[in-house]
Amino acid sequence: MDKFLNNCKEFMKDEEGLTVIEYVIGAALLVLGLTTIFTGFGAALSAKLNNIINSI
Repeated sequence: MDKFLNNCKEFMKDEEGLTVIEYVIGAALLVLGLTTIFTGFGAALSAKLNNIINSI
């Protein structure tokens, strides 16, 4: 158990570990933002296409 705790402490001190976590958080925020944008865009595009199809 002590070895596990020591490994956890060393991981928290490691600067590269923090960099990886920052990239993961940044990527997650990017995916969330793009999903939000394209979901709204998809609904608007669908409505416009339905209007075009109904007018034909």
